[in-house]
Amino acid sequence: MVSNHNNNVSELSFAKIFFKHFILINLGLIVVLSFLFNLSIVEVFLLSCILIISSLILLFLIGLNRRKSIEKIDSLIFAIKNGKQISVEEIKLDSNFELVEINLKEMFIKNQEDIANMKRLAQARTDFLGNVSHELRTPIFSIQGFLETLLNGAIDDDKVNRRFIEKAMTHTKNLNVLLNDLIDISMIESGQMRMLPTYFNISEFINGIVEELESIADDKHLKLETKFYDKEVLVFGDKDKIKQVFVNLISNAIRYSDDGPIIIETKDNNSKVEISVKDFGCGISEMALPRVFERFYRVDKARSKSVGGTGLGLAIVKHITEAHGSKIEVKSKVGKGSTFTFNLRKKQ
Repeated sequence: MVSNHNNNVSELSFAKIFFKHFILINLGLIVVLSFLFNLSIVEVFLLSCILIISSLILLFLIGLNRRKSIEKIDSLIFAIKNGKQISVEEIKLDSNFELVEINLKEMFIKNQEDIANMKRLAQARTDFLGNVSHELRTPIFSIQGFLETLLNGAIDDDKVNRRFIEKAMTHTKNLNVLLNDLIDISMIESGQMRMLPTYFNISEFINGIVEELESIADDKHLKLETKFYDKEVLVFGDKDKIKQVFVNLISNAIRYSDDGPIIIETKDNNSKVEISVKDFGCGISEMALPRVFERFYRVDKARSKSVGGTGLGLAIVKHITEAHGSKIEVKSKVGKGSTFTFNLRKKQ
């Protein structure tokens, strides 16, 4: 009995916002009906009782409906807050709560997107740590193996000692490159990359980088060619960061090419200079193209192991070019080669 009474009071409390309106309507009805039908005091009293009872029943029903709606809102908010599996279609409220329904749906969609993003970030972090540990393990184990072999007696063998030390040194250099790339990508993705842009002659700049990399190209009997539409044009950018872009792109072109020239070309593109690095190497499959700028992604894992590289170069290129208001694009065909293109703002 007490429970039912409390429930009835609760239902009425949900409808209390309408009390004032019902009182005013009932008073108005009593006055109008009394005037029209010249009701006696007893009739006015009976009419008042009927109206009051009717109003209480109506208020009870309204309160019951509102209570159910509010309880549903509360349960939906609880489900959304705690990430329970519900669908947008399940968020359906009474027509009186249309605005609340819209807001709840928007909140639910935003919450689902946040959860999906958090899962993607968590997976990306897991993948990144897994890739880093794998990439670090390879040179470290190699260095350890060569040093252990030397310590176990090979150091006294003139036929192998120097070769083992040179191999250990090569792996040490590879490890240093990997660590530098990891530092770079970490600073870039955390927003800590500092840019010091200036205007500089792009033709002279490219020639300087080509001179540095020519010896590596010569080792594979490859020729580095340059084509400049204007040798005097100035571009705006951070020279150190843009050098990273060129070194990564040209080094990749050398790494994955066995013949043909590697062409570094500039073209006029209205207010910008279009820069491309083209090779005639093994190329990239259409399926792999969308992923080439992902960290540690390798198109051909077997070949990547033999030719080296950290798997971070193109990811760094992507971030640096985007920081310069550009976008790195790639066109490639398997067996035909690849062309990487980006733009830099030029001085007018």
